[in-house]
Amino acid sequence: MSLTALMALGLTGCKTSRRSAFRWDHIEGTVRVACIGDSITYGSGVEGRETNCYPAVLGKLMGSKFEVKNFGVSGATLLKKGDKPYWTQPEFNQASAYGPHLVIIKLGTNDTKDQNWKHGAEFEANLKEMIEHFTRLPSRPKVWVCFPVPVYETQWSINDDTLAHGVIPAIKRAAHQSHAPIIDLYEALSNRPDLFPDKVHPNAAGAQLIARTIESALFLR
Repeated sequence: MSLTALMALGLTGCKTSRRSAFRWDHIEGTVRVACIGDSITYGSGVEGRETNCYPAVLGKLMGSKFEVKNFGVSGATLLKKGDKPYWTQPEFNQASAYGPHLVIIKLGTNDTKDQNWKHGAEFEANLKEMIEHFTRLPSRPKVWVCFPVPVYETQWSINDDTLAHGVIPAIKRAAHQSHAPIIDLYEALSNRPDLFPDKVHPNAAGAQLIARTIESALFLR
């Protein structure tokens, strides 16, 4: 798993001895975590979605100090000119109003659709704008960006070629320019088609692997 721009920071005054890749030891009370994403974040196709989607599993892994909320929207795009921009969904405003201390962005899969990727030249700028939007919230959260999981078979024109050669390079550039660390879910779930019943959406075991990969990045495991 490749992680970008991670620094190990020791924690003081905390009940845990785990090292963290982001500072939260100064936060009084609950650390709020907002999971931004599409149907894979929402948990479409996951058995027992409410308890087995990746944000729910991540919350269990991170412990009682953290509150992890799922702001996933099925079909959402990062592209503002996509067929269902995350920007125009109620969850975008809800996530902003939540006042998160940590934001995890996992968008890009639906952007590979033919009708969306014709605007692909704007993906990098749109992602930089989203990162900036969240980092400028009054809560001043740390924003992490995920490479999407692999696509094992083209469905609904969602395809791995555009994902690997268009979306992921654009995410890498935008994250680098925005100084946002990357969590490589593409690599973490590569060679695991068994976790994708419809070849696009992971099942509960896949969601658990996503959660474990994110938690490992956040806590430098």
